[in-house]
Amino acid sequence: MRRLAKTFAVGLMLGCALLPAIAPANSSMPASTALSPNDAAIDNRVNELLNRMTIEEKAGQLSVFFYVAQVPAYADVVNKQIAAGHAGAVLFTTDPAALNRAQKIAVEQTRMKIPLLVGFDVIHGLHTIFPVPLGLAATWDPALVEKSQAVAAAEARAVGVHWTFAPNVDVTLDPRWGRIVEGAGEDPYLGSAMARAQVRGFQGSYIGAPNRIIAGPKHFAAYGASMGGRDYDEVEVSASQLRNLYFPPFKAAVDAGAGNIMAAYMPINGVPAASNRWLLHDVLRREWGFKGWVTSDNAGVNSLVTHGVASDSTDAAIKALQGGTNMEMVSAGQASDMAKIPAAIAAGKVTSAELDAMVRPILAAKFRMGLFDNPYVNEAHAAKVWTDPANATAARIAAERSAVLLRNTNRLLPIDAGKLRSLAVIGPLADSARDVLGSWIFSFNKPSSNSILSGIRSKVGGQVKVLYSEGVRIPPRLHPSGFDMMDARTQVRKPPLDETAEIARAVELAKQSEVAILVLGEAQNQSGENASRSSFELPGRQRELLDAVTATGKPVVVVLMSARPLSIQDSKAGAILDIWYPGSQGAAATANLLFGDATPGGKLPISWLRSASQAPMTYARLPSFAPKDAFKRYQEVSNEPAWPFGFGLSYTSFGYSDLKVASSAIKPGESTTVTVIVTNTGRRAGDEVAQLYIHQRVGSTSRPMRELKGFQRIALKPGEKRKVTFKLGPDELRYWSAAAKDWVQEPSVFDVWVGGDSAAALAGTFEVRP
Repeated sequence: MRRLAKTFAVGLMLGCALLPAIAPANSSMPASTALSPNDAAIDNRVNELLNRMTIEEKAGQLSVFFYVAQVPAYADVVNKQIAAGHAGAVLFTTDPAALNRAQKIAVEQTRMKIPLLVGFDVIHGLHTIFPVPLGLAATWDPALVEKSQAVAAAEARAVGVHWTFAPNVDVTLDPRWGRIVEGAGEDPYLGSAMARAQVRGFQGSYIGAPNRIIAGPKHFAAYGASMGGRDYDEVEVSASQLRNLYFPPFKAAVDAGAGNIMAAYMPINGVPAASNRWLLHDVLRREWGFKGWVTSDNAGVNSLVTHGVASDSTDAAIKALQGGTNMEMVSAGQASDMAKIPAAIAAGKVTSAELDAMVRPILAAKFRMGLFDNPYVNEAHAAKVWTDPANATAARIAAERSAVLLRNTNRLLPIDAGKLRSLAVIGPLADSARDVLGSWIFSFNKPSSNSILSGIRSKVGGQVKVLYSEGVRIPPRLHPSGFDMMDARTQVRKPPLDETAEIARAVELAKQSEVAILVLGEAQNQSGENASRSSFELPGRQRELLDAVTATGKPVVVVLMSARPLSIQDSKAGAILDIWYPGSQGAAATANLLFGDATPGGKLPISWLRSASQAPMTYARLPSFAPKDAFKRYQEVSNEPAWPFGFGLSYTSFGYSDLKVASSAIKPGESTTVTVIVTNTGRRAGDEVAQLYIHQRVGSTSRPMRELKGFQRIALKPGEKRKVTFKLGPDELRYWSAAAKDWVQEPSVFDVWVGGDSAAALAGTFEVRP
C-alpha cells in the first residue's frame, strides 16, 4: 500500500468472546465447509439483487476508495463517488460518525441502496496493540494468536470496520525485506499455522460472526521473495518454491475460510499478480476452491500500465478483471480504472457474465456481514470495547510469550530487584513509548503504550534507584517514505544531543549501578512497508554505546527491539532478550520478564543471520554439493547463523529423551506417530516448544536437509515430565515435485528429529514402502 503513505502525508499537511477449539499445530486442517450458516439464502439474495442492477451499478462495486475523513477535501471527493454509485467499499477511516455519514449516502442516495464495506489495516491491533506479527509467530502458540486477533477484530468492528487487509502470510528467506515484520518468518509450516490462527481470530467460525471482521490474507503470492529483499522489486521463483514454500500459508488461510485475498504488487516471473489468471483463477479459485473476492493492493490495477502489460487504464481494468481481480484499491482523489468496465462491455471486450462473476462475491460478503439489514455502527459502543481490561491483559500475555531469550550468561536474568541498589537503563529506545508499538499503528486510533523505561520504574518502585541515559540517537532513514509522515513520532522535535558526551555519561551511570539494561535496536519505521535495509548492524552509534558500556565490566542486559536479525552475537553483553515490538503492554511485559515475574518461552521464527551478506538463507536448505561444508561457503567467515531457526532459551532447562516412532514402516497414505519425553530439568517453571523435523533421504527431487512438521508449546513445572505426541501422515510427508509436476508421497527412509530448535540432535527413522 505504498501510495497510502503519499496520500496521507499530503492529507496531514493539508489538514493537520468464546473461541472455537484449535487442532494441534501439527495436524492437518480440513477445508472450511461453509462461508456462513446461510449459504443458499445468501446466494438467492445476491442473484435477486444482480438481476436488478445496471452494468454501471455492478461496475461501481469493483472499487474501494481511500476515505481519508481527516482531510475534508478527500472525503468530499469520495462522497461524490459513493453518491454516484461508483464505490463498493471505503478504507482507512475508523471514525464511526464519518463512516455512518458515508453509509447514509450509499443507502439513501443511490438507486440500489447497497451499503459499503469498510476496510482498514488491522495488522496487530487497532487500539490495543499486540506484538507485531513476527513476534506473535515467535510465541509458537496458535491459540494465543487466534485470541489476539479476535480482540483486534472486536475493536475494529466496534468502530464500523468490516474487513482487514491481514494477515500478511508472506514467507521470506531474506530479513533485509522490511515487511518481514508483518509475517511469520521463513517457514511454511509455522507460517501456515499462524495463517489459520489469524484468519479464525479475525473471522470466527464463519463470515459475519458477531464482533468479527473479514480476513484478507496478503500478498498473493511470493511477495517475500523480492530480489535483494527490496520492497516492490521483481520476483523470480520456481514452481517448486511456489508450491512448497510460498503457497502453503495462503492455502491454509483459504482452508480456514478467509473471505478476501489481496493480490501482490509485483509480477511473478514477469506476470503481475493483479492480472495473473493462472494465479488468481487456476490456483486460487479452481484448485483451492476460494469463494471470496480478490482485491488489488493500492493502485495495483493501474500499475499494470507501469509494469508494461497494459496499454492504458482501460486495458488495465480489462486485464485485471479477466485475470481474476474483483476489486481495485484506489487512492484518495484518484479515479477508478474499474469504472472503465461498462465501456469495455459495450465494446465487446468484456462480457456481462464476466462482470457478474466478479461482483457476486462482493455482494455476498455484504449480505454475510449483515450490512443490508444494519449498515450503521453504534457510535457509543467503541469506547466500551476499547476500554475492556481483558484486552490489555491479553496484550501483556502475548508480549510475554513472544519474547525470545538469545543469551543468558551465568544466569544473569532474571534480575533480583531485592539485591539491587541502583540500575542503569540506557539506549535510544529505552524511553520511546511509540517504538514499542511497531509499524502499522495510527495515532487517530489512540493506541496506548508506555516506554520500557517506565515499565522498569513501575516494576522496581522506590526500592531501586533507576538511572537513565539516552546514550545515542537512531539516525533518520536516508530515504524516508510517506509512511513516516503518518506517524506521530516524526512530529516530535528533540533538542540536539552530543552523542560523544552522552556515551561517556552512560558509561558513568553504568559504573554507578549493579546492572545496566541497554534498550537497543531499530526504530519502528525501519521495519514495515518500504523499509528494507541493506545491513544488520545496529543503526547509528548504538554498537559504540554497547561496547563502551560492556567495557566497564558491569553486567549488561540487552533488550532488543527489531523485526530482523541484528549483528549483536559478538558483543560481550551477558544477556540478550529479543522483544520484537511488543505492543501496548510491552513495557509491563518486558519488566515482568527482566525481573522474573514471567519466564521467556518464545522461539525464533527466523534463522538469526550473522550479517546481511548471508541473506537469503534458511535452515531448510537442500543438500546441494558437499552438504557438510554448508557453513564454509564463504572464505573468510562462517555461513552458520548466530542462532538457528526455532531457538530460544528459558530461565529453566529442558531435556528430551525416549524418542519413539510408532511404526518402522508405513505405506503411502498411512500415518504414524512420533513420541518423545520432555523434562523440565531446571528449578523454575517454564514453557518449552517441542519441535519435530524430518528429512526424506531419497525423492524424485532433492529434499531439504530438515523441515519442520510439528510443534507443541507446553508448560512444565520443575522436574515435570510430559510425553509429547506428533502425527506424521500424508499431509506432512508429501511435497510438490518438479519432476512429477504434481504432489507426491514417495517411498523413502525418513529421518526424524525432535528438540528445542532446528538443530535438534535426538533422532529416529522410519520408512515409507510401496
